Amino acid sequence: MSLVIHNTLTNKKEEFVPIEKGKVKMYVCGVTVYDDIHMGHARSMIVFDMVAKYLRYRGYDVTHVTNFTDVDDKIITRAAEKGMEPLELSKMYIDRYFQEIEKLGIGRADIYPKASESMGNIIEMCKEIIDNGYGYVTSDGSVYFSVEKAKSFGCLTNKTLKDMMSTGRIANDEQKRNPLDFAIWKAAKPGEISWDSPWGKGRPGWHIECSAMIRHHLGKRIDIHGGGNDLIFPHHENEILQTEAVTGEPLANYWMHNGMLQVKGKGMTKEEKMSKSLGNFFRVCDVAERYDRQTIRFYFLSTHYMSPLIYGEEGFELASSSLKRIWNNYRELQAYVRDSDGIDDADELIASSKDDFIDAMDDDFNTPDAIKVFFNVATASNKMIADRSLSKKGAENIMEMLRGFDKVFGILPEDESSDDSMDSVMQILMDVRTELRKRKAYDLADMIRDRLTDAGIQLEDSSDGMKWKKI
Repeated sequence: MSLVIHNTLTNKKEEFVPIEKGKVKMYVCGVTVYDDIHMGHARSMIVFDMVAKYLRYRGYDVTHVTNFTDVDDKIITRAAEKGMEPLELSKMYIDRYFQEIEKLGIGRADIYPKASESMGNIIEMCKEIIDNGYGYVTSDGSVYFSVEKAKSFGCLTNKTLKDMMSTGRIANDEQKRNPLDFAIWKAAKPGEISWDSPWGKGRPGWHIECSAMIRHHLGKRIDIHGGGNDLIFPHHENEILQTEAVTGEPLANYWMHNGMLQVKGKGMTKEEKMSKSLGNFFRVCDVAERYDRQTIRFYFLSTHYMSPLIYGEEGFELASSSLKRIWNNYRELQAYVRDSDGIDDADELIASSKDDFIDAMDDDFNTPDAIKVFFNVATASNKMIADRSLSKKGAENIMEMLRGFDKVFGILPEDESSDDSMDSVMQILMDVRTELRKRKAYDLADMIRDRLTDAGIQLEDSSDGMKWKKI
């Protein structure tokens, strides 16, 4: 089975065929850095982290670009409130961003362009849009894109200009020739941060920065463009219009959009997306104090990336409980390697599990079905351990396979199988406990057992002697 991706552009699953064999150019819209990232951001970040990691698992050479919007109305307003310069505020939150994604086990993108560092590319693209007849300059020195000139309007939403006008949600502006026209360059207001341009001092509109960054870092046309489905209109629609007005080519072959993380609070009749503007967000830094990165990733990846997900503590508790079964199995395998005598190398289990994992992930990154493979491996290998049929090599090979899967998922416990010092310390404690029981000092023996349990380590008495494992 080949990898298929649900393409928002066609609203159907399509076989993935990269522009250049073996290579993938992927751009994912990043955050506007005027505050700490929240769990709604985390969902999109983990989704596209998973996508990049799976593409690499399948052997693709991936170039992953995610931008920072570090110049924006919200940034200017927040900086003024804090008595800071806008770029000083942006840098502070960018630094925090990298601290937070580490807590989520998210690998860094290959390139993180910033709007403030892309002005030359942005201004050049604005010029080309005007020269090609798609843009116009207003009396105050702003530049607008003329949507009536574009042929691809509504290709993601399947809406026409007439459809969008009829919604009544488009604010008019005396400077615009059409209410749906949008600014690609905004004239600076007195005292605002600004850059020189052929039209006077100003700064970029929101949409133009992504088009300019993509062309500069990845070229005219890319394989995958990703982001939350709240960006489809107007952001991604406008990106397409801008880029095609300059290059004459489609911006991206595959458009991927994750579903929103939703919140239902007191007084709400329905769920709303988690967002800063609604004030219903939960910061990553706060949630990461309560749950480890594996639990957070498991929570998000247990639901297909396109589906909406309702945020709630119950979901995290369920994720934590479910994940324990996978962790216990992995630690059973680690312990079994130290004391195994079976002859089954688990070749059949490994081959079928790899096939099942790839089949699930090749079907539009079906992470819920891929997670089932972890549980199926746990069931099968636990039975082999109980039967004493699994060989040391088999246990090692199963763990190696799971670690391969986990390069995509990031949900397994830290691998401590090579920590000889931990084995030595535990052997000393078990020897002491055995000696205490021989001397009938059961209260002290039980104290050692109970204190270890509190520390997340379980002692087990068996016919083969005492063993330990993490719980």
